[in-house]
Amino acid sequence: MITLKSMREIEEMKRAGEVVAACHREIAKWIVPGRTTRELNDMIARHIEELGAKQFTKGYNGFPAETCMSVNDVIAHGFPSSRPLEDGDLLKIDIVAEYEGWFGDSCWCYTVGTPSPAAEKLLQVTYECLELGIAQAFPGNRLGDVTSAIQRHAESHGYGVVRDLLGHGIGRHLHEEPEYEHVGAPGKGIRLKEGMVFTIEPMINEGTFRIRIDEDGWTARTADGKLSAQFEHTIAITSEGPLILTAQ
Repeated sequence: MITLKSMREIEEMKRAGEVVAACHREIAKWIVPGRTTRELNDMIARHIEELGAKQFTKGYNGFPAETCMSVNDVIAHGFPSSRPLEDGDLLKIDIVAEYEGWFGDSCWCYTVGTPSPAAEKLLQVTYECLELGIAQAFPGNRLGDVTSAIQRHAESHGYGVVRDLLGHGIGRHLHEEPEYEHVGAPGKGIRLKEGMVFTIEPMINEGTFRIRIDEDGWTARTADGKLSAQFEHTIAITSEGPLILTAQ
């Protein structure tokens, strides 16, 4: 069942989103070659606590860290590690924070040092996919209007849109209804209603949309070893259109 939020509840949720956004603004200053994802993870964990919020990811279904740190061909759910980041790496940092019982969730893709032209293009198109999806998130539209805009743009550049990892509703729980793929047809799917709050989080692969999972049961990689990028916001559907709760 999809839980609709009042504007008061959406404003309360926005505080959790602001914590996540503040963490992304802060960590962006520290992403340089030689830094490890373990160091970055620990910085974010401290910052969440300093902002009066709680981390949620560590321990969630056995996940071992406060954030997901996914490098290059890792699409999502990567473990922080002691491997130093290298010039040209693509780093996706997925941050979840709980504030006064509400959740905020946002993933951002960062370049380490100087990206290759191919990586730079992938980042640009992936960010455009996020923007195009959000632009369709109006009351009365269908979820397929959001997902088809994403799919159409990514595939027009020869990229694959991940199907096996989903966008989701969010509120008092990290994962609520609806859960959905970022592909579809315009005019199809559930109708968007004022008060719905969910993530839009296209995962766009340089090659195939297919994925493989490492033996750790978490780390999701591109099946062909090519790069993957992701940008994610938590948004609310309002009478005036989409409200980004994790705006940086």
